[in-house]
Amino acid sequence: MQFNATRREFLTGMAGAAAVGATGGFAFGAPKGKIRLAAVGAWGKGFSDWMPMVQSGKAELVALCDADKSVLKKIAKDKGFRKLGINLGKIPFYSDYRKLLDDVRKLGVQAMTISTPDHVHAPVAVQAMKQGVHVYVQKPLVRTLWELGYFNKTARDNKVVVQMGNQGSSLDSMRRCTEVLQSGILGDVTEVHVWTNRAVWPQGTGVAEYVKSRGADGDHVRAGLDWNAWLATAKDRPFLDMYPEGAKVYDPWKLGKNVYHPFTWRGFLDFGAGAFGDMACHTMNLPFRGLELANVTSAECISIAQQNDVAYPARSVVKLSYAARTAKFGPQKGKALPAVTLFWYDGYDESKPGKSASKPDKNLMPKWIAEHGEVPNTGCLIIGTKGQVLMQDDYGAKCAIALDADKKFVDVFKHEAAKAVARSIPFRAGSSAGSGKSTVAMKGFANGHYIEFLDAIEGVGPVYEQTHSRCFSDIEYCIPQMEGILVGCVAQRLPGTKLAWDTRAQRFDNAAANGFIIPYLREGFRF
Repeated sequence: MQFNATRREFLTGMAGAAAVGATGGFAFGAPKGKIRLAAVGAWGKGFSDWMPMVQSGKAELVALCDADKSVLKKIAKDKGFRKLGINLGKIPFYSDYRKLLDDVRKLGVQAMTISTPDHVHAPVAVQAMKQGVHVYVQKPLVRTLWELGYFNKTARDNKVVVQMGNQGSSLDSMRRCTEVLQSGILGDVTEVHVWTNRAVWPQGTGVAEYVKSRGADGDHVRAGLDWNAWLATAKDRPFLDMYPEGAKVYDPWKLGKNVYHPFTWRGFLDFGAGAFGDMACHTMNLPFRGLELANVTSAECISIAQQNDVAYPARSVVKLSYAARTAKFGPQKGKALPAVTLFWYDGYDESKPGKSASKPDKNLMPKWIAEHGEVPNTGCLIIGTKGQVLMQDDYGAKCAIALDADKKFVDVFKHEAAKAVARSIPFRAGSSAGSGKSTVAMKGFANGHYIEFLDAIEGVGPVYEQTHSRCFSDIEYCIPQMEGILVGCVAQRLPGTKLAWDTRAQRFDNAAANGFIIPYLREGFRF
């Protein structure tokens, strides 16, 4: 049951990944007609994941699964869903994902969206992939390092298509800025800063104090909620409904005062991956791709507020170190690239609604400050010996560059030196290769990411050099990216301690840290 993939297994698996990318089809033959799609997590992010796939005309919804049956009423009332003309009463509904997995063959499920609390991603995806089902998994891909290795091996063994839900990966701006960075335009890059205004859900000491104060005393489970199925692999505990009036809980966006469900589970160590796991898959996307980061070697939480043993902190700063490596792509291919130190900042400033409570010093970006006056609310700063790149949002839609000779930052599409960098990564909107391109029109920034997943299943679209797959966030990319993020999450649990990480052995040099590698797996939900 306990599997830890080594980096050697990760690298030797690339040949298999290339084969998957080249065929891009269902493990038992490419689908004929519409792709038969099941959705685990039916409302909220789940709804916005599976709906575009069905709306595209490329997928047919054959099953819904959600631990909360009340979501069916919300789906039925949605105007977009009603336009599809689907009889919701004829779609099989499951409250327990295990029963859906039992019926995968009977239903003929070929693909699955998994948009559940983080702790349920791996259990569902691994068991679906073992049956040859392609999976679109919301970020973070998994919650723990052990699950990451298990996921990686299962995807490769079963030759399925995987796409992680960091939708900004399909933005033209993200892909263009990746090309520009891979050209070496910034010279040697050794320092990166990434920040977010999350967490916007309750976490911190107030959450821990309230949960501990309740002990074994729980609330009545809401009508329609299968609490046992919602808990899944996590330790059994009583359901807690709403925080009482006056509870001292860090809740910056006033998300209804729910303790666990819906959405507010994200701040709990047992269910989510906090702000780091939620947003780094987006905000670290550009430096990870553009700098070709891979092996994380150490992590240290150098600043923290409201650290506890139940929920993630209210804010933190984590320092990650990435190893030197050899460039694989672009004009720098074959060049030795230096080690990189990446600083991660998270936290929400309750005194300034919408603002980050933790972000890099403005003196790091003087040209930006001279023109704009303040550090962007969320973003990423990449510092090289010849200039800087600044991403000014969560997803990579706004990227600018300032070389040493420039007076100010200029959009990556307009900067003269950047314009001289040759195109190498197909844009999603007009990508084509010998195998053709998608005929589906894409509206909305995220839709290209969903359609790319369906195209890959059908064997349509380019095979990306970076992933050897038709998905730009397939396992060859998202497995090593997630490793750094999850190592950082462990560091948040042991603030002030530098943790060395051995990616080959999948171990820390610290016994306490090693205790967080493998998740608790409740009897009846082991996988």
